[in-house]
Amino acid sequence: MTVFPPRPASPTVAQQTNHLDACLALQNTGVNEHSKRPFAALLVGPNDEILLTHLSISHIEHAESSLALLASKHYSSAYLWTCTLYSTWEPCAMCAGTIYWANIGRVVYAVEEEVLKRITGEGNEENFTMSLGCREVFGKGQKDVKVYGPVDGVRERVIEESDRFWKPIREGLGGQN
Repeated sequence: MTVFPPRPASPTVAQQTNHLDACLALQNTGVNEHSKRPFAALLVGPNDEILLTHLSISHIEHAESSLALLASKHYSSAYLWTCTLYSTWEPCAMCAGTIYWANIGRVVYAVEEEVLKRITGEGNEENFTMSLGCREVFGKGQKDVKVYGPVDGVRERVIEESDRFWKPIREGLGGQN
């Protein structure tokens, strides 16, 4: 079997919103109940079922890259090509690279990385955000990873919920309010 089997139809806006809502709920549980950073990801199979979820563990164990690594251990490359990774935030360069090598065929995110850079604050040791979007990373590869995002409606809620975590840190850095 090829590592690039046909993918199912593109996720509808309703599917995107539904799964991003689940990501945001997971993110909020991680922040509020487990003292995690405000990032979450989930893997959705070709039949629109949630297969795996993950939170951000640390500044180098991101939700998306950790999920992609876990997925590559449990599923074949061909199957992952038919799956979609959903994330509250646009995958960073490291995460995009891991998604690419795991052979996950699609990514849907709620908020773009440039907004994350703004709300985390300049000089934040917990999140030195790079200005390198996932489309640019995927565009340098040989695989046609489909990217959807940012997704309006969910985007605004993810920013608001995430800023509850980042605002005190940002203010402590002398940054914007």
